[in-house]
Amino acid sequence: MKAWFLPLLFMPLAALAQLPASAPVLTLEQLPRPAMPPGERGPVVPAQVERWRQEAKALEYGDGIARDEVAAAKLYCRAARYGDAEAQYSLGWMLTNARGIQRNDAEAAHLFAAAAEQGMAQAQNMLARLGGTPLGDPPPCLRPPDTDPPVAAAPPVPQRGAGKPGALWATLPLPPQAPPAIANYVKLVAPEFQLSPALVLAVMAQESNFDPLAESPKKAQGLMQLMPDTAARFRVTRLRDPSQNIRAGMAYLRWLLAYFEGDVMLALAGYNAGEGAVDRYLGVPPYAETRQYVRKIMAALGGQRLHPYDASVTAASPMVQRVKARMQSILLAR
Repeated sequence: MKAWFLPLLFMPLAALAQLPASAPVLTLEQLPRPAMPPGERGPVVPAQVERWRQEAKALEYGDGIARDEVAAAKLYCRAARYGDAEAQYSLGWMLTNARGIQRNDAEAAHLFAAAAEQGMAQAQNMLARLGGTPLGDPPPCLRPPDTDPPVAAAPPVPQRGAGKPGALWATLPLPPQAPPAIANYVKLVAPEFQLSPALVLAVMAQESNFDPLAESPKKAQGLMQLMPDTAARFRVTRLRDPSQNIRAGMAYLRWLLAYFEGDVMLALAGYNAGEGAVDRYLGVPPYAETRQYVRKIMAALGGQRLHPYDASVTAASPMVQRVKARMQSILLAR
């Protein structure tokens, strides 16, 4: 964190000229965490995130209101944590140009990386100028929002036998639009993978809307929208075959639940963005698509956060243990 406290004399002259004489120079670390806006109730929706970013832009450039770069950075920070790529890029630019906050290229690299991972070409160019892959943990403005529940753990199921999901999962309704043939097949096969049919069908509904011929721009295919490398990982030879596609998707969900110790929110984020991104960002990655994906499926599942898992499938994510230890230390300090 020493990089946060770079002396003012290292700020570019052009940036200094833009600052009012009385304006305080704050570090991003001193800005408040992007909590829910006053009066907000429930999840933060994309429209709210867009409003934060638009207001931040107006404050940054003095568009119709008095210029206030520090206030702009606060709003960009809020929007960045909820996955807004443009806000991530703009906040990274403010950090590299000391626009109302101290310069910090290390933090900016993380913000540019998050925007680049969402397809923003300008962010990729800025990341390359800063040396490529950022090092260390993501900054506060990219960590999971305070509205995300902390990482939890479900009880593992017995290692022998198929095992059944918890009683709560058995009561969840299945998506009404699921074709009967697909729903019946999932109900038949899901116990083999120790999965709730409701979870599998909720993922399928979001991924393909039950279209076996669905293909994404990124070449994810079939009912469970598997990428070719994921299909190969779970030994699928015919991605277009509905049975193989469903079974491979179930195998990946079972693996993710074991890796994240039954945490459904993290498993869903891993299914959409890859488990590596979840580990790197210490929770649901700051991608707008992934946050929306997780929010929709969690709503369809009635907010059920924990699912039984088979601990023998794979070792748990080191990130989960690390976050749990941090949460425990916070509780002990109270």
